[in-house]
Amino acid sequence: MAKLSDYVIRVLADEGIKHVFLVTGGGAMHLEVLNDGPRRGIRLCFEDHGPGIADVQQAMKDGFTTANGLGLGLGGAKRLSNEFDIVSSPGQGTRVTITRWK
Repeated sequence: MAKLSDYVIRVLADEGIKHVFLVTGGGAMHLEVLNDGPRRGIRLCFEDHGPGIADVQQAMKDGFTTANGLGLGLGGAKRLSNEFDIVSSPGQGTRVTITRWK
């Protein structure tokens, strides 16, 4: 049986991949396995070259969507992550980095 933390990692990866490849039309995902002494984790970085996010604060709010979804993607990813970072510029694309420790 999978642990909850394994399920959370799959959800984060799935949501990021869907956004990068279905919503923006392309980009990249980088995966890094982390070993920090007794801690183990995974870092996922999603980058796209889409339109970027004009108002990141608004995009983080539940219910905000540009893709006819539920609007839970970014906020949900932040809640499920131990570390979360987003960098976006209109016309330049977006980079979301998510770290989850076991």
